[in-house]
Amino acid sequence: MTNDWMDAQAAMDRLGVKPQTLYAYVSRGRVQAESDPDERRRSRYRASDIAALATRKARGRRAADVAAAAIAWGEPVLASAITTVVDGRLYYRGRDAVRLAETETLESVARLLRGGQGAALRRTMRDPPPPDPTMRGRMFAALAARAAHDPPARGRSTADLAVEAATLLDVVADAVAGVTAGGPIHERLGRAWRCGRRGMDLIRRGLVLLADHELNASTFAARVAASTGASLSAAALSGLATLSGPLHGGMAGRVTRLAEDARRSGPHDAVAAHLAFRVPAPGFGHPLYPRGDPRARALLGAFEMTPPLEALRLAVEEATGERDNVDFALAALAETLELPPDAPFALFAVARCSGWLAHAMEQTADGALIRPRARYTGVAPTD
Repeated sequence: MTNDWMDAQAAMDRLGVKPQTLYAYVSRGRVQAESDPDERRRSRYRASDIAALATRKARGRRAADVAAAAIAWGEPVLASAITTVVDGRLYYRGRDAVRLAETETLESVARLLRGGQGAALRRTMRDPPPPDPTMRGRMFAALAARAAHDPPARGRSTADLAVEAATLLDVVADAVAGVTAGGPIHERLGRAWRCGRRGMDLIRRGLVLLADHELNASTFAARVAASTGASLSAAALSGLATLSGPLHGGMAGRVTRLAEDARRSGPHDAVAAHLAFRVPAPGFGHPLYPRGDPRARALLGAFEMTPPLEALRLAVEEATGERDNVDFALAALAETLELPPDAPFALFAVARCSGWLAHAMEQTADGALIRPRARYTGVAPTD
């Protein structure tokens, strides 16, 4: 029995249930089961699913407990038809994101995320990017300028919103490239970063793999903004602001800094010094992918990373047992292509903007305001 599978008796003991209850969990899709390769007449059960169920049972089913736990990788809190993670694989509208990255562009995937709405535009009749010296500054300024004047999304047709979403994706790409231009986004970014055809194709793969990731922090922020009826540009600006944090879009930058420490002191010493502060190694491990991030495998499999980063990867895996995730792959891509320092964040933002806009459209169509309650823990109120 491998570490990720257990037999029926072990599963029942872990959950404290009878066989019929275990079978009910399987039929409802809460536990994955398959035939035991060593004994075909018996079944084995996904250990990570059993562990998640056991955690929920131990927590109890009080509404307040469930709601509190949902905030951090807990129970699903919103219905969405856009993206899901199933058995360690990422799907956009039911299509495997890794397979899409083999051939598709960000524009075609953005249209898929929008539910097939809106053509992949090639218009260049857009305002020039704001005159900020940084890619990050131009993105914020461009979206803020649009958000200040664009009409609310609420009440508008899906077709109109889809055209606006496609245009906004181009606006963000223009801001990163520093110029208004036509052609596929990966080629525009590649020209701005002086990449050859191979580099442009790697950028294309990265953009597709990062286009959406279910209800991550920045996407949730975009949906909250959209739930008020705000414009698509305002929703995208909310997503960008949330992405800017070091625990989200800034994670690749943290990987780069760890790599710089590894070059100075050696990978094993750098990793040991980092872990001494009880902080997880940036760019490794992911709650949704206990067996490894498929986006990282797909991107890293398309190029050969530099020897120092390969040594760092091995050192972290040896020290923690965690596998690299897409943040590490993004940092490795930037180093391999010799991209500007803030290029990983910029690439992440352009890619994920397609997801923010699709989710904003879906939330607008839903029409519901996202307004959770807080569990008050302050001083008792007095008259």
